Amino acid sequence: MRSELFDQANQENTTTERWSLHHRKTLRTVLGEPVLAAKGSMVAFQGQVSFEHKSAGSVGKMMRRLVTSEDTPLMTVSGQGEVFFADTAKDIFLVGLEGDGLSVNGTSLLAMDATLDYDVHRVKGAGMMTGGMFNTLIQGHGTVALTSDGQPLILDCSGPPTYVDMNAAVCWSANLVPQVVSSMNMRSMLRGGTGEAFQYAFQGPGFVVVQPSEGPVLPPHSH
Repeated sequence: MRSELFDQANQENTTTERWSLHHRKTLRTVLGEPVLAAKGSMVAFQGQVSFEHKSAGSVGKMMRRLVTSEDTPLMTVSGQGEVFFADTAKDIFLVGLEGDGLSVNGTSLLAMDATLDYDVHRVKGAGMMTGGMFNTLIQGHGTVALTSDGQPLILDCSGPPTYVDMNAAVCWSANLVPQVVSSMNMRSMLRGGTGEAFQYAFQGPGFVVVQPSEGPVLPPHSH
């Protein structure tokens, strides 16, 4: 049997590294210690692997999630073997934390070492009109796998204020505390708006990673 389907570029990566990427669309994780991954992100696995719902953890974390109605739906993946993760063919990149931290938009979190500490925080200025915006602060020593819908752009926030569409923000420096701001005015609202109502505002030493997408566009429908 012959086909370009079987080109070397599509063959399984045989590295023994714990975390590796397959043409930036698929993440391969070699198990030993458990990992946390976004629910539904597993596309294949080899070996003896189990998947379990990841609870909120401490009572404090559970209460915050009940109050905010926010959840980063994670599963614990454990066993012996290798697991492949992906998210709608988005680009994947790995970040190695070395005792520092990273704030992540929950929809961009694909997987991470289970030894890392994480918690959910409400973004300052986020209210009912913005749907209540939250980010996941991840800290410690280990690897985090994030997704970007297209090649990401990294912006330096140490100069003038940096404004980012809330759905386009992937992650940012843990020391940065974004605020939700609105570019709307009454005249624009009366004329139908611009589609650019709310943004994250960043300012201070650090960076923000931006994807060239604001998320999936829902087709119009009728009831």
